Amino acid sequence: MRFLGIDPGLLVCGYACLEIGPDGENLIEAGVVRTPADLALEQRLNRIAEDTASLIKSLSPDVVAVEELYSHYAHPKTAILMGHARGVILQKCAEAAIEVRSFSATRIKKSITGNGRASKE
Repeated sequence: MRFLGIDPGLLVCGYACLEIGPDGENLIEAGVVRTPADLALEQRLNRIAEDTASLIKSLSPDVVAVEELYSHYAHPKTAILMGHARGVILQKCAEAAIEVRSFSATRIKKSITGNGRASKE
């Protein structure tokens, strides 16, 4: 089974594609999709949508995992902006009829590092 994990963001979207089979896990591809900060919001969202569609087409995932929204009381605008990016990613998954699963950032970090509060570095 092939999984595409996406960490949505307006400036940078990180992604990794893993294939899990009888021989274990195999990293197919990982990288980032960047949008220039000087583009208008709608142009950045369009670029994220196009890049997501391209990743889906080239990597052929069975399931896409996307980070859930989280809002910190001190930075509510961050979740709103991330929600725009997440929305176009979900739309491209729906368009391609691919199952989407959502996970919290702490759950993802804990499953990878054993610590839900680990840094991204």
